[in-house]
Amino acid sequence: MTTGPPVFDKRRLRQARFAVAAVFLVHGSVTGSFATRIPWIQDHASLSAGQLGLALAFPAIGASVAMPLAGTVSHRFGARTALRGLLALWTLSLTLPALAPNLLTLCLALFVYGATSGMSDVAMNALGVEIENRLDKSIMSSLHGMWSSGALLGSAGGTLAAHMDSDARVHHLIAASVLTVAGLIACRWVLDLRSAPDDEPPPRFALPPRSALLIGAVGFCAVFAEGASLDWSAVYLEDVLDTSPGLAAASTTAFALTMAVARLLGDRVVDRFGAVRCVRVGGFSATLGGLLVVVAPGPVVAMAGFAFVGLGVAVVVPLAFAAAGRSGPNPSQAIAGVATITYTSGLIAPSAIGAVADTTSLVVSFGLVTVLAFGLVLGASVLKTGDRRPAPAPGTAAPAPSVQKD
Repeated sequence: MTTGPPVFDKRRLRQARFAVAAVFLVHGSVTGSFATRIPWIQDHASLSAGQLGLALAFPAIGASVAMPLAGTVSHRFGARTALRGLLALWTLSLTLPALAPNLLTLCLALFVYGATSGMSDVAMNALGVEIENRLDKSIMSSLHGMWSSGALLGSAGGTLAAHMDSDARVHHLIAASVLTVAGLIACRWVLDLRSAPDDEPPPRFALPPRSALLIGAVGFCAVFAEGASLDWSAVYLEDVLDTSPGLAAASTTAFALTMAVARLLGDRVVDRFGAVRCVRVGGFSATLGGLLVVVAPGPVVAMAGFAFVGLGVAVVVPLAFAAAGRSGPNPSQAIAGVATITYTSGLIAPSAIGAVADTTSLVVSFGLVTVLAFGLVLGASVLKTGDRRPAPAPGTAAPAPSVQKD
């Protein structure tokens, strides 16, 4: 073991980047695999729609409770070992919901599912930010694009399994086994960063720094618009614009594809124009999209509106995680704070849209989405917090106070 700041050459950093990208792909695949089998799980546990809605709140609750622990785990075991263990727990937790025979056990299973998701999410984003700093170029957008690609891949496998009327317990056992092995292999090449011996361990639970709260507020607006569009776009087209169920469902798939492609291509745009300008322009795009949805006379205009929303918010959350990781001395704590806020936004967005729609209409609900989208324009400047550190030249010390064990 050598002490002092580690130095990695460009080849090693590129290798680590691809490894973390594979981790994001695996993480997203778990989510996609689970989401497609929710109807089977509902039938298996004999749940009403209201009971299912209650159970589906528990992943976000578990994630919010557990995410602050990720920094402690990484400090104690090192970045590579922590990510390897947390990712394996997350992939294996995929098997739990399908085994639940009733509401109580499903809520417990989804709490564990969400807790392991949140901790591995923080660990992989912290490593992504570290690699981005050392490469001195944007990679977070493409990493989140890999997550979206993984979600689409997992959804495709789940759709095939559902079409074959397979038992979700068998499907999820196979998927979890494959994804666990893939995750363990990918983690072999991530950076093994460790805290310096004299560093104090981070507190197990601590409020995020103020800078992370401001960054999280921007992420909140983006995730609210994303969650509302994903969960309600098909309903909007079908109920408000009297569109066929097939076309309405296609709008949701198109929105997800738009998000994935925009994230995969977003890094070059961010490197050229900067995070603040990209988020501000994205906010205008999302606001325009929301307006198009609200005034749409037919499905074509509404689908174009949802596409503009997807393009506008696609890179915001990756950039929020990147800014949080550079906003203070404890990247994991700041990232956990931003992740908690964005998870909360994802939790309340679908129910908030439904509540406003019940009181008024879905058109008014997407008026609220439009207002929050404009919040990206107003809050974009907070993402300038913590510029990327220059990449260390070969033979010089990197600025991160950590210990290499490779």
